[in-house]
Amino acid sequence: MSIQNCLSNEFRWAQPLAPESGKNHYPTQPTFKHPAQFNRPLEGSTSMKRILIIGSSGSGKSTLARQLGAKLELPVIHLDRHFWHPGWVGTPAPEWRNTVYDLVKRDSWIMDGNYRDTMDIRLEAADSVVFLDLSPWICALRAIKRRIKYRKRPRPDIADGCIEPLLDPQLFQFVRHVLSYPDRAKPYVMQQLSPIAHEKHIIFLKTTQDVNSFLSAPLDYPSLQLIRHSNYAQQPPAPLMHLHID
Repeated sequence: MSIQNCLSNEFRWAQPLAPESGKNHYPTQPTFKHPAQFNRPLEGSTSMKRILIIGSSGSGKSTLARQLGAKLELPVIHLDRHFWHPGWVGTPAPEWRNTVYDLVKRDSWIMDGNYRDTMDIRLEAADSVVFLDLSPWICALRAIKRRIKYRKRPRPDIADGCIEPLLDPQLFQFVRHVLSYPDRAKPYVMQQLSPIAHEKHIIFLKTTQDVNSFLSAPLDYPSLQLIRHSNYAQQPPAPLMHLHID
């Protein structure tokens, strides 16, 4: 989304629906092997049919959604493509909630984007949540590189007519916005994930290697519940807000 729109709404995070046909799916590259100690989940492979991908701007949500869609043969929904209209005109709040309600009713999907004011709808409908918790410096660099790459055309995950200028007077402020994600938005994410950690398949990806490992075996990748079971079998689980997953 444009820097101005990103900065003007602290309660919306974005990143966006590729058409459901396979032609927009990007091939998944062979990557790192899945960690041996987590080859098998507690009760066999997890069924992932409704996957929500969240994380900071520049964390790679849309790219992961396309790659995962190709891997699992699931339709991809980029929320930015539905929220924004030509000229960076956003969808009014009541209409946007109705739109999201309609999107999550589909039988299966991989949905990327933040949009805090509809997070409740998507978390309830999802069976799996992937949180891209990468370094804010990596996210900031990627966001800038993305702006350079798509300086004259819309990104593949955004609506037509939404072009980000290469040079923007608010660029520095936008970078600060991305760098502040761990303190500004991450606590809210953790608060939302904590109550559903026992019933949803929640994946934390903190590095590029984690992302590659997840893509190599997404159905077998350890969820928060499995990691807790493996590391804290002899003691009560630590609160989600204080659990560090390396």
